[in-house]
Amino acid sequence: MEAKITHRIITIDRDKCDGCGLCAEACHEGAIRMIDGKAELVSESYCDGLGDCIGECPRGAISFEEREASPYDEEAVKKNMASACSSGCPGTMARSMGGDAVDRKEPPLGKPEGAIRRESALRNWPVQLSLIPENAPYLSGSHLVIAADCSALAHPDFHGSFLGDGKVCLMGCPKLDDAGAYRDKLARIMAAHSPRAVTVIHMEVPCCGGMVRLVESAIEEAKADLDYTRVKIAIEGGELERESTRYRFS
Repeated sequence: MEAKITHRIITIDRDKCDGCGLCAEACHEGAIRMIDGKAELVSESYCDGLGDCIGECPRGAISFEEREASPYDEEAVKKNMASACSSGCPGTMARSMGGDAVDRKEPPLGKPEGAIRRESALRNWPVQLSLIPENAPYLSGSHLVIAADCSALAHPDFHGSFLGDGKVCLMGCPKLDDAGAYRDKLARIMAAHSPRAVTVIHMEVPCCGGMVRLVESAIEEAKADLDYTRVKIAIEGGELERESTRYRFS
């Protein structure tokens, strides 16, 4: 049985945690991971008690306590970090980014001097639907842009046409991913966060129609009152169809 010692270790108040993920990103030992949208100490032996995570928490959800716990294990930390990206990479931690896309008078690669380059209009991370924390604060009252993976590559101005103005981008593949899980997750997000609008973007190929069906089914399940827009993109990149409607259940 592992011997325990009394030492300083972090404690996390789940009620205060808003799921931003900044603490997990700041922890160089991988002691904190986001689980079900909340920060958790995954192993006492990973925590060195230095507290890099505390300064990053905007909600005051992390504090120190002196208690009996497993001692810090540097070798265990090295093994944990070596496998971190297969079990909870810090790059998947939820975050929101402020500001709108802006024009810059710098030439893009291969373009003449004076051409305009636009910065990213992406305002949330991650974007993969399977990785989105269901309690991420940026989801509340948002405009959700739910896009099939291929649409961002096919459309030449995906950012300029569909993102910006604080829209939240969620992406997935209705054919290769678990469409049923996506539908259920979207229904929970809509029920919990009352988005004001949803735009679904899909390709013209038949398999991509599954994205439309799962989004509309999620809206019906959540009984979400919102403005809904469906956009179909051609393989060549142009916009083929755009339809808008309003869902009102109350």
